[in-house]
Amino acid sequence: MPTMSIISCKIMQDEIIWILENDSSIDEIVIVDNENIREFVEKLDKVNLQYKVLSLEDISLLPEIKSECNKYTVLINLMELGLHRSPKELKIKVYKTIKTLAPISSGILLFYGLCGNVLGDVEKDFEKDFGLSSISCPVRILKDKDHRIVDDCIGATVGGVNNYLKILKSVSDAGTYLFTPMYSKGWKEILDLNKLNKDPAKALKLMKKTHEMIGYKRVAKINTGLKYTENFDASIREFADLFDFEILEFDDGNQEIFKDCYNELKMEI
Repeated sequence: MPTMSIISCKIMQDEIIWILENDSSIDEIVIVDNENIREFVEKLDKVNLQYKVLSLEDISLLPEIKSECNKYTVLINLMELGLHRSPKELKIKVYKTIKTLAPISSGILLFYGLCGNVLGDVEKDFEKDFGLSSISCPVRILKDKDHRIVDDCIGATVGGVNNYLKILKSVSDAGTYLFTPMYSKGWKEILDLNKLNKDPAKALKLMKKTHEMIGYKRVAKINTGLKYTENFDASIREFADLFDFEILEFDDGNQEIFKDCYNELKMEI
């Protein structure tokens, strides 16, 4: 049976765990060892999912797994949040990772959206015999029920383009952060406050000034129904208190896009 590789932004780790928990046909879970997996494997341990961790250097062992006809393997490679600060660098690293994992994969699913409009052509670019790289397996990216690539992790979480636009329109009167559970934990890493300034306190002060200038006044909690990331409410409150923001709440989060895209590629391979 095949090996499906999932290349994902670290911010969507909870959705991956949900898929792993809800697919009883998975025989083996393999995680690429890097600096992004600590929290992820802790969550896997809490829900009693068994897995292997292999370095990219040892990834050459995986063709043996792929060749075992009675075994379905899911391979996960988590990418750092900070890549979003440079869409060009994000594309370079995602494409490089696709090329690295393709030889041991029956199919590759990207838990990414357009992400600054740099991943919109990824399926075409890796289409066998037609794209920039004639790799031997299909590459797919998150799309909604209308077959449109989602804008980003929030767009995927709320069910696609139409609902995302509806939410954005509802908060268009003032700047609003939209936080999923993982986003509420990872915003400092995404913004990289410690590197923005040698003095983190000064960086925060600058960020507050920026919020005032561009009109950010709120943070919206996107309830996903997933409980893998703890203390969601407290994290939202901490962020709101730090910047004196109002808190909104949306119950639009769901796993439909992740489930559908995963199942479609699984059927394809």
